[in-house]
Amino acid sequence: MPLNHLNQQDHRYLASLVAPERCSTGESILNTHSRDQSRHPAVRPEVVIWPETKEEIAAILKYADEKRLPVTAWGAGSSLEGNPIPLCGGIVLSFARMNRIVNIRESDFQIDVQPGVIYKEMNHELRHTGLFFPPDPGAGATIGGMIANNASGTRTVRYGSTKDYVQRLTVVLAGGEIIDIGNRASKSSSGLDLLHLFVGSEGMLGVVTEATLRLAGIPEEFAWAVATFPSVEAASRAVLDTIRSGIDPAALELLAPECVELINRARNFGLICSPSLFIELHGPTRQRLADDLRIVEEICRNEACAEFRPGLDRAERDRFVEARHALGEMIAQAHTGQKRVVIDVAVPISTYPEMIAFARQEAQKAASVTAYTFGHAGDGNIHMVVGAQGDDVQAWHAIEGLNERVVAKALHLGGTATGEHGVGIGKMKFMPAEHGASLEWMRKIKQLFDPNGILNPGKMFPSQR
Repeated sequence: MPLNHLNQQDHRYLASLVAPERCSTGESILNTHSRDQSRHPAVRPEVVIWPETKEEIAAILKYADEKRLPVTAWGAGSSLEGNPIPLCGGIVLSFARMNRIVNIRESDFQIDVQPGVIYKEMNHELRHTGLFFPPDPGAGATIGGMIANNASGTRTVRYGSTKDYVQRLTVVLAGGEIIDIGNRASKSSSGLDLLHLFVGSEGMLGVVTEATLRLAGIPEEFAWAVATFPSVEAASRAVLDTIRSGIDPAALELLAPECVELINRARNFGLICSPSLFIELHGPTRQRLADDLRIVEEICRNEACAEFRPGLDRAERDRFVEARHALGEMIAQAHTGQKRVVIDVAVPISTYPEMIAFARQEAQKAASVTAYTFGHAGDGNIHMVVGAQGDDVQAWHAIEGLNERVVAKALHLGGTATGEHGVGIGKMKFMPAEHGASLEWMRKIKQLFDPNGILNPGKMFPSQR
């Protein structure tokens, strides 16, 4: 049964559920909540509401479910696959006002937060405790968005992704029912694992209103190095050998020459413009880290590493990490006027050299397309930013073909169409190939939790659009 558009009665009733300043149909507000950072076309909602309590959300969802009005949750709008674009219009729930740290439980290594908390700001507040939240996608993402996408980032190779840190959730279901999932214990064998069903569900099963997150201790010491190689394949083989050696790197970031050139130009690092690895180690003492760096250097030299630049200085390391996180913006500034797509696949680590070689070879065939390759090499994740002028039909046809070939190769190698950016709109068409018959069971789970299909409609399942 199709979803409905809001009428005047709907607008009046929804406005009565919150304070007047927290419900808007203003043009600029609707436009702001119509698109994320992807190139997918904007779709305006019909109203934006800023709830402050789970009870307000429950009342909004209960009404929306009864009237079959679409509802899309909104964090920071930093996603790259159209995940929060309200494809069917309707209601956008913005969590900008549900941004409180509810409780810091230092002795339990835990924190209770609302979904609108920005993870970088949360870690800033935690710094005096000696604890931090490790998943680090780089953008100014909210905790709610990170849970919805199972976000990860540069430190995933050592610390894991968001799903490894979520212990408890409070969720409002489509019909307005409020449930608590999980607990604060370090482990549990009690019942089905509903908790991780919601992590990565992109707001399609329910709306998270509070989360208890596990925290980690801030490492005593940091060490880092930049190693340059004759080829991307050699660099990726060094990644595999480093992990096999037993050393536990905190980050293994691969940068193709075009990315190194951009970083040099923007931040004046003076790196050799060759395929490079940024390697980060965490440990208890500088001596331990210095020993580990020597082992890593030997591994890199065995792969014909041309330069190995080690460092134990945290300020310089922070400068490089900030540059790595700013790479997307550097690409945008270097190609003003272009639209971009981020191809985001992940494969088993043993197949990483083959995958990255294939992706770069395919990109070189598309002569009218600019491509930048980098990725979280330590966990087999590849990002390829490709772009062209928005009206270049031939170039966009080439980009679409490149995306399809890279994803097909990743699936052939036992990988995934999306390593960390989620399905959203852009990866929806690959879901049948990746999941086969199990996609139908995902659809059944969606129907169980959201029988009227009001939550973030039009996503994940191709036939729903």
